[in-house]
Amino acid sequence: MSPQPQSAVGAPLSRVDGRLKVTGKAEYAAEHDIKGAVHAVIVDASIGRGRIRSIDTRAAEKHAGVLRVIHHRNAPKLPYRDNPGSNNPTGRRLRVFQDDLVLFHGQPVAVVVATTLEAAQHGASLVKVAYNAEQPSTDISKAEPGAPVPYARGDAEAGLRSSAVRLDLTYALARNHHNPMEPHATVARWDGDRLTVWDKTQWIVGTHDEIAAVFDLPSDAVRVINPFVGGGFGSGLRCWPHTIVAALAARVTRRPVKLVLSRKQMYFGTGFRPAYAYRLRLGSDRRGRLNAAIHDFDAETSSYETFFEAAGAPGQMLYSMPNVSQAYRQVPLDVNTPIWMRGPGFATGSYVIESALDELAHELGIDPIELRRRNEPEEDPSNDLPFSTRRLRECYTVGAREFGWDRRSQQPRARREGDWLIGMGMAAGVYHSGSNAAQARVRLDADGTALVETASSDMGPGTYTSQTQVAADALGLTMRAVTFRLGDSLYPPTPPHGGSQTMASVGSAVLDGCDQVRRQAIELAVGDEESPLYGVNADDVVVRNGRLHVQGTPARGETYKSLLARNGRSHLEARGSYAGPAQPERHSISAYNATFAEVAVDATLGLVRVRRMLGVYDAGRIISPKLAESQAIGGIVGGIGQALLEHTVTDHRDGRIVNASLADYLVPVNADVPEVGVIYLDGDDPDGNALGVKGLGEVVLVGVAPAIANAVFNATGRRVRELPITAEALL
Repeated sequence: MSPQPQSAVGAPLSRVDGRLKVTGKAEYAAEHDIKGAVHAVIVDASIGRGRIRSIDTRAAEKHAGVLRVIHHRNAPKLPYRDNPGSNNPTGRRLRVFQDDLVLFHGQPVAVVVATTLEAAQHGASLVKVAYNAEQPSTDISKAEPGAPVPYARGDAEAGLRSSAVRLDLTYALARNHHNPMEPHATVARWDGDRLTVWDKTQWIVGTHDEIAAVFDLPSDAVRVINPFVGGGFGSGLRCWPHTIVAALAARVTRRPVKLVLSRKQMYFGTGFRPAYAYRLRLGSDRRGRLNAAIHDFDAETSSYETFFEAAGAPGQMLYSMPNVSQAYRQVPLDVNTPIWMRGPGFATGSYVIESALDELAHELGIDPIELRRRNEPEEDPSNDLPFSTRRLRECYTVGAREFGWDRRSQQPRARREGDWLIGMGMAAGVYHSGSNAAQARVRLDADGTALVETASSDMGPGTYTSQTQVAADALGLTMRAVTFRLGDSLYPPTPPHGGSQTMASVGSAVLDGCDQVRRQAIELAVGDEESPLYGVNADDVVVRNGRLHVQGTPARGETYKSLLARNGRSHLEARGSYAGPAQPERHSISAYNATFAEVAVDATLGLVRVRRMLGVYDAGRIISPKLAESQAIGGIVGGIGQALLEHTVTDHRDGRIVNASLADYLVPVNADVPEVGVIYLDGDDPDGNALGVKGLGEVVLVGVAPAIANAVFNATGRRVRELPITAEALL
């Protein structure tokens, strides 16, 4: 079949939903104006562990406007069916208001429902809860880890002993919180036994299924709607307790209920990137060829669920190394359960590995890029699969040239500008290109316009725009002629909107559905005696701007509109699908990057300022360059936060998060963000999916923190192995 003309894919187009967002017409979860809705405010536990002794709700119930106060002594019992297809970690998920047990500071212990938000807020402050408190365990350095999750190849201990150069390094990574601009919110309405929920979520299908499981409802009795997400970074990848609270409150009060978490509540009402204690022992010969690595890492999780992320993956496959062993231990603490955060696992593992590679390069007197080149594998050492594409060498070459790497001094603390010490650093990054089964409904109407629907989400990367680009080219329509809808569980199912899998999964389903519809139209035309295309080989027909014509002979053809009208067809329709990656896997498929940083460190005060950054990416085919650049800038900004600012502080006496606000939990602002360069290598990855994409939302953050840390060392000669890097550590 002749290839379709590509005019939308690859073009730097503006967001199709941009006008809605900048004019305030895009409706986020809390903005849905549901008739008769009342307001709910959660009462949070003020202890870190123990039991509720008593709850006094009398003052709250007397307050004007308060309708109900719901807690474990008066709440209906909920079924909480198992939900094996969810993103819930193993363990026993939190059951709201089902018993008197307090598992972490901030756990919901009651909810106040009132006619106004102010009445609900004041009513919540009047609820008096007495506890039998116990000492919580919230310090990862003092808690007992669980059994290790092992990985091994070769004999790492023997390989380390035989290595001419050995490093024994210990790193600490702070807990990070997502802090999206839009708070988590839920509006719930019951219509008899049917429940509709407007919820901030990155997985419409997952939230739908979890609600159905908790309330023991048939699938068709639950509808979840979420057309816009104001940032997520992974915080919306599971259904959190507040969503269940809202639905429960709506059922008890028989009124629609709106529940919005406060900024403070988001620190314990949703998840976070877990803290890590990570020891790496690394061995090489004197030319820098890596021989052995032993990884021991402890990661925090909750006492009631066991959260796991792929922190070990980079250490298994990023470099050629015959002997590797890993022990990943979860440390159960009296905290709420962690969740994936941008670059999950890979950002953690890469920070340690890339910092250690920089230390080894300095020890051996080898340029850090050259050291990495000497350890490039020819195939994936973790599974012996060939790489689909792996263009890290090219990332190094392009990045070094564009960043001016040749101006870097091998000797730390060699460059100074007044009070400022100047240093340059780099790091490699990797993120597995995942995908899962997805579906999309495509309809071509008689007026020559198309409608595409999937139950995906868009938390900011531009799903509306990129999917419209794919559909427009596959159908041979202009962008204006295609309407793409998402964010409704009534649409065909899709996987979570995270893990850089949406373009590969949903995009492939959209492509398939649009290809089917286009082929239906072509077959209709070539079989229609009144069509100019009658009798033409269907494989020779392409569509451009809504007009079917013979490839190379544009004069011979007709429009969708005329074809469907003449044949009395109101529309053509198909359900596109993507089955997921090939099983068994035939290739190792990942996105890669080389990230470069230049920093200035005040020699007296220890203040770090990032002056320049550059990211060079091997991310397969780029559907939307304008959106891709935006993603890279956002990832780099997030990496600056991880490297220099972000750190959740817990009072271990009672488990309280001390800095649960945007005033005290520091994130990068405009003054922290330097000149940023972004380069995507041309090409695609056809082994992964029909679109040739690898995904780029995660990989753009991986490698940023170690590049900055390595630049700080080059500037100061001080190696800091704890994130974030603070002024105190450099004094």
